[in-house]
Amino acid sequence: MAKDDKAILCRKSLADAPADYTWQTDPELAHLTATIPITTSLTDYLLEYASQINHEHPSKHQFAIKTRDGRHIGNCACYGIDKAKGEAEIGIMIGDRRYWDKGYGTNAVSSLVQYTFNQVNSIRIHLKTLESNKRAQRCFFKCGFTVCGNIINNGNNFVLMELLRSQWQQNKDKYPQSCQLILR
Repeated sequence: MAKDDKAILCRKSLADAPADYTWQTDPELAHLTATIPITTSLTDYLLEYASQINHEHPSKHQFAIKTRDGRHIGNCACYGIDKAKGEAEIGIMIGDRRYWDKGYGTNAVSSLVQYTFNQVNSIRIHLKTLESNKRAQRCFFKCGFTVCGNIINNGNNFVLMELLRSQWQQNKDKYPQSCQLILR
């Protein structure tokens, strides 16, 4: 692990479910991801969560974002993987507010980009973020993403961003360092 690593990405486990449940029921976090807070019980959530992590769909790779000392602080994923087009979408959420604006998200996105280009073999990564979520946009710009459009979906204004593998390979020394990725 490099000295600058803040985060570790690892496969999600059932131990991550309580934090995820807290974040999924939080109205402010739901607003930042343009979703509605879940209202299901923790018991029902745990059953669905266990099913999802045990039967992950091949077009979606989910990771927990953890600190070096193992604290679960957020989640990220590449999904909508289209091998024929060589494309994937990514998303990230730092759910633990104590870790906002400290570089953990940037470190995690950098690793997720590296994983998506090298392991998933995508040639284009794209994402959408709320137009009002300037924190997320700063993170994505630091990692090399550029704006490629705007869209309105369910009354929400989104900025569309993309990163091409050729662009990333040319400039990866300029982007933030990626963190450790544990795939077991």
